[in-house]
Amino acid sequence: MLRMRMIRRVGPVLLLLVLFPWLAACGSSAGDGGTAGSGRATTIQNKGSDTMVNLALAWAEAYGEILPDVQIAVTGGGSGTGIASLINGTVDMANASRQIEEEERTEAEANGIDPVEHVVAGDAIAVVVHPSNPVEGLTIPQLSDIFSGKITNWREVGGEDRPIVLLSRESNSGTHVFFLEQVVRQGNPDDTTLFSPNTLLLPSSEGISAEVRQNPNAIGYDGLGYVTDDQKVLGVATSAEAVFVMPTVETVKDSSYPIARGLYIYTAGEPQGAIEAYLSWILSSEGQAIVLNLGFVPRQ
Repeated sequence: MLRMRMIRRVGPVLLLLVLFPWLAACGSSAGDGGTAGSGRATTIQNKGSDTMVNLALAWAEAYGEILPDVQIAVTGGGSGTGIASLINGTVDMANASRQIEEEERTEAEANGIDPVEHVVAGDAIAVVVHPSNPVEGLTIPQLSDIFSGKITNWREVGGEDRPIVLLSRESNSGTHVFFLEQVVRQGNPDDTTLFSPNTLLLPSSEGISAEVRQNPNAIGYDGLGYVTDDQKVLGVATSAEAVFVMPTVETVKDSSYPIARGLYIYTAGEPQGAIEAYLSWILSSEGQAIVLNLGFVPRQ
């Protein structure tokens, strides 16, 4: 059983404001060119991926102890929401658990914004089931057939005679998009397969975890940092002939786990001033230590 640090999940619609009490009442935005250490409060608006929200909040809290004149507002809502906010100019940094899509980039450029990608961590998407489920591993083709509704009973993949209950994140989630493209569609850009209409769409990783813990028929997926000891994690193989691999920091680093991805921050153009300083700190050994502490994979 994979042992992972349990972290508290913050609801995707909850606004998280990291407000340091020693800040001035109202400061300038980092997007307006404010610089840390200037003697006036600097605000950085950071929004997006729910997978990354706890990580973003931990970064903001730690950075505030170093530079108390920097105020960082962290909000979830999903990768698509964060990128949309970058496109309309309401945030300085957009968190995303998937890469920006061509349509989004085109829309941003039409608004005079050049989205610049920064890889800030790595992640694996773990496939999770109830601890009582006897299945130990699934192949990518089996997962595709399960989540598209072609396989509907656990006995078809070596389990008991039970109906499969499908759990997924909602469509605005970067994790949902990544799993759809890389697992359900098996990395084929011409494939148009969709999740089964019987899939339960849940607004948070916490919701998937809670349902998996109480439903012996359920199967879901979560970012590595959200996997807990009271879920069973399945090995994943690229085919029936391949080796089943468990999602860990090590298997993401050596590229042996087949459902691994990057975690991103997008900025409007090359970052400057306080935003550049903050991103540099995130990529430093101190910022990357927080990545590892929360169960994600430090940037290589």
